[in-house]
Amino acid sequence: MPREDGRALGHDVFIYDLRHFDTLLGGLVLTAGVTNANFYAMVDTIAQDAQPLLPGRYFVVADGTVKQTAEAAFDRSMSFQSTRTGNEFGDRVRERDGRCVVTKAAHIFPLAYLHQWKTQGWSQQITILPTQRPYGTINSVQNGLLLESTIHQMFDSYSFSINPDDNYKIICFQRDWKRIAGTFLDARFLNDPQRPLETLFRWHFRQAVLTNMKGAGEGNFEQDFPPGSDMMGEIQSGSKAAERMEFELFNRLANHMLAGVDTDEEDKDQEDKHDGNVPDKG
Repeated sequence: MPREDGRALGHDVFIYDLRHFDTLLGGLVLTAGVTNANFYAMVDTIAQDAQPLLPGRYFVVADGTVKQTAEAAFDRSMSFQSTRTGNEFGDRVRERDGRCVVTKAAHIFPLAYLHQWKTQGWSQQITILPTQRPYGTINSVQNGLLLESTIHQMFDSYSFSINPDDNYKIICFQRDWKRIAGTFLDARFLNDPQRPLETLFRWHFRQAVLTNMKGAGEGNFEQDFPPGSDMMGEIQSGSKAAERMEFELFNRLANHMLAGVDTDEEDKDQEDKHDGNVPDKG
């Protein structure tokens, strides 16, 4: 068998091509709540049933050639945006979810990918517009979750995600230190008309699958940068340095704009037209 590395070092489940035992197609860390049906939905290889998935090596049996998807996950690291009072996004998420203000409001679709948000049509799915929106519909309450800071970091790094196609079950892709794997989102949250879009949960879950299960998985980015540390140097010496530097740049730019809210009505009208949410007034 080949040597596993990357995120595969923590995998309990491995996926190989039956005709090429040395080709690791993917795998995952097995945590509570992952069923064969969940696994089937992620890799489409084994019987679809609700029995608990067992650790081991799974071989793909197919008539044709088995290849990894060429789709790459959206790189992401911990979002250090401000959630102070006066930040409408954070305030509205806290108001909806009814939790302590010590917790953080997390964007499901990251601010750093505003261009993709607009070009991939996400903006048109938003029905609740922010009243103060220097960055447009991406700051809608429908793109936010209130998470305790450690859980927030795990969410941003795709260590866990929420599967909307299995009753909003929490799936952990790395070790379940918080004991949240296999639990479900509260029905009261799901019944809230302001809750996040199902499609955004599905997008995040797909990114988590690509990040953790494709091949050996993506590297774990360093998140701990104490005051005075050389954050840029650490990033440049790590994996996917260019991609992460780009993410950090756009993320910080987005949060800088978020902190400097402009409520000018003409600017807001222009943003709405750009996002395609209101017709031109002529």
